[in-house]
Amino acid sequence: MEISFHGKRALVTGASQGIGRDIALQLAKCGAKVIAVARNKELLDELKNENPSIDTLSVDLSDWKATQNTLSNIFPIDLLVNNAGIVILKPVPTFDESDVDRIFDINVKALINVTQMVTRDLLSRKSPGSIVNISSQTAKVGLERHSVYCGTKGAVDAYTRAVALELGPYNIRVNCVNPTVIMTEMGKKGYADPKLAEPLKQKIPLRRFGEVREVTDAVLFLLSDKATMITGESLLVDGGYVQA
Repeated sequence: MEISFHGKRALVTGASQGIGRDIALQLAKCGAKVIAVARNKELLDELKNENPSIDTLSVDLSDWKATQNTLSNIFPIDLLVNNAGIVILKPVPTFDESDVDRIFDINVKALINVTQMVTRDLLSRKSPGSIVNISSQTAKVGLERHSVYCGTKGAVDAYTRAVALELGPYNIRVNCVNPTVIMTEMGKKGYADPKLAEPLKQKIPLRRFGEVREVTDAVLFLLSDKATMITGESLLVDGGYVQA
């Protein structure tokens, strides 16, 4: 199945590494004009060196006003991937307020902020669009030491459903992709230790963690005109973990 994004402008957050980086590269490969956003300018420069057609912007997405100022001149945008996210792993009693603020600021508030900006643009142009939010299997199931992270991803799924309902009449589709553990830098924070990784793998019917490209392929499909009747969905890319 060939997917083309020629003539489309795509915004990807958290694009400096891991899943976001691969999504940005593959969107560009499929013909989109990509704007890659992340905090780490050095890693964004490396992305730019790999594919000079990608435009990069460095901003701390947890800063609401700075994000609006930085992204104010990038429009129009047709496709949005809200990929930026962080994880803080602690037992329930040990989270402090700064932990909670930081993880919600990035995983939820930043996603809402960028989505608002893109949807205002789409609605002003009366243009169709497609948004994919990177959620997690932890929106559906609990994992130890992930309590606040689980809360943020549950919020992402709920927000996705509500926005899909509201924007559907304008032909703007909004979906989630919900991966299991992917061994990016974030994934390694929780599961580099085989003693932690192997018990979880044994609960996954495919008996392995996911690969970055497996998430990217799901995102590209949902963004594309191959998925024009799909909105409000949370697509699990979890090897069967949640349903098993």
